Amino acid sequence: MYKSSKLLFNLCVTSLVVSLSVVSVTTASHSKPDTIKSNIQVAQYNACAGANPFAGANPCAGANPCASANPCAGANPCASKLGSVGGPLAKELQGKPVFVEVYATWCAGCQNIKSTLSELKKQYGEQVHFIVLDVTNKSAAKKSQAKAEKLGLGKFFAENKSKTSTVVIVDPSTGNILSQEKNNANKSAYTEVLDTELAKK
Repeated sequence: MYKSSKLLFNLCVTSLVVSLSVVSVTTASHSKPDTIKSNIQVAQYNACAGANPFAGANPCAGANPCASANPCAGANPCASKLGSVGGPLAKELQGKPVFVEVYATWCAGCQNIKSTLSELKKQYGEQVHFIVLDVTNKSAAKKSQAKAEKLGLGKFFAENKSKTSTVVIVDPSTGNILSQEKNNANKSAYTEVLDTELAKK
């Protein structure tokens, strides 16, 4: 009798354990798809995590997205943006870089760059055409206008006569502006462009 009762008890306990296991497995099997789905969503979010989670929408994100292509390479990367003085310059200016300054005696910027431009004239001498368009007063401006038109710089003068201390270096064969500075006393800003042009001769 005792053995029968013990056997019956063991069977009941075993059945209970099996039942609980089935319930656990069933519950787990029902919750697993949601868990997997949730994990996938988290993984997808994490895949975009970082400084720029939406980088896919902006392939050029970064300090310099186009650095590998280096679209700005060249001695003067801004030359193409500076435009032209209107076309080729006068015949007498051909064969040498043309250095043009818009000047006035009352211009503080002109005084600031005066010594630098003086050094450039001494350094390059006859290798470069140096032109000063004086707009100190109406009389000087009128003479400079006539001079500019004669040399092929009429358009440039009309657009820049009020921008004293402006200096440009021009390719006389095309009229393209190779460099444009305003009140810049840094000598290397001019020598780099001039040396590059003279090296082509």
